[in-house]
Amino acid sequence: MKAGSGLANGPHPAPELASKAVRQALAAAGLERAAAVILFLSREFSRQPQPAILAAARAAGCLQVFGGTASGLFTERGWLLDQPGAAALVLENADPAPPAAPIVSFSGHTTLPFAWHEGVPRLGLLDTDAAVWTHGRLATDGCAEVRLPGQTRLAISPGLRLLGEALRIDATRGYDICRCAGQTALASLQRNLPAELRDNIPLHQIVALRLLDQPGIPILSANADGSLSLAEALSEGETITWAMRQPLAAEQDMRQALRAATMAVKAGSATIETTAGPATIETTAGPRVDVQKEGIFRPDCGLMFSCIGRGPLFYGDDDRDLLAFRQQFPDTPLLGAYGSGQIAPAGAQNRLFHNSVITLLIEGKHV
Repeated sequence: MKAGSGLANGPHPAPELASKAVRQALAAAGLERAAAVILFLSREFSRQPQPAILAAARAAGCLQVFGGTASGLFTERGWLLDQPGAAALVLENADPAPPAAPIVSFSGHTTLPFAWHEGVPRLGLLDTDAAVWTHGRLATDGCAEVRLPGQTRLAISPGLRLLGEALRIDATRGYDICRCAGQTALASLQRNLPAELRDNIPLHQIVALRLLDQPGIPILSANADGSLSLAEALSEGETITWAMRQPLAAEQDMRQALRAATMAVKAGSATIETTAGPATIETTAGPRVDVQKEGIFRPDCGLMFSCIGRGPLFYGDDDRDLLAFRQQFPDTPLLGAYGSGQIAPAGAQNRLFHNSVITLLIEGKHV
């Protein structure tokens, strides 16, 4: 499957940026026209994105244009923040997607749409108040989706450093954890933190994990009685693991997730790769299958959905997650965007992650 990406920026949110990004992508793919386009526009386009969408459709020679506005954009060549821009991925393959293929989803809601929690696995980006589009038209309900052809793998990088073992919750009060592992919740957290952080706890970087493969629960506040207020209510008897966002741990986690996603599997045409373990993967059909060592998954292109708090603003100098992709998959076309939430399957449901990177690797049919 031929694919190519393009990234264009300028001083104003003009439709020409979208057509320029598509033309760059077509040239990179060696195509005159595309079967489908994934298009991301910067937030400056949010009020009037339709002219840019139409410009992209004309440049691509197709009406199959999907995507949304986002807080930042990137391709394999670089990233763009705080400036009007457009980024596009063009695809040659127009074959129908496999029935069990994951749905690439875009949302402008504040939280994951209710109907998306169950059913077919979804992955994608949520950015609050974003405009989203499907088949070249704005989606009035704030939800857009597309199924892509080919075999796919999903790599999820929460980017968290675990702080100790799982701990039993002894007492709760609404959204507060009062006692944990025989001491106050605050004392249990301090005990598991590095010594240099115990006097000035960076609560905004710490989460509680119910399960290691599910989204972390943010800590809202530390209270005078030693309790901790969380964004979700937990129950007595549950276990949690404290975890912390750190640049080095996040970069290492990203590299591990991408490496795991290249392992071959004995499965059907559409699979989802998670980082739950080095020897198993999840397929879209549900059952786990053994990893086979005789092959390597080589994507033709990729989609990456990152958090606005995870890219260059987190690493300080560059997007090290993007760097990890370039090193793992040299010269592979990539389209990505930064948003407020990342959508991915976790357990039996689709969930909304934060401060994570969701990467979809796509391999088309090779004859």
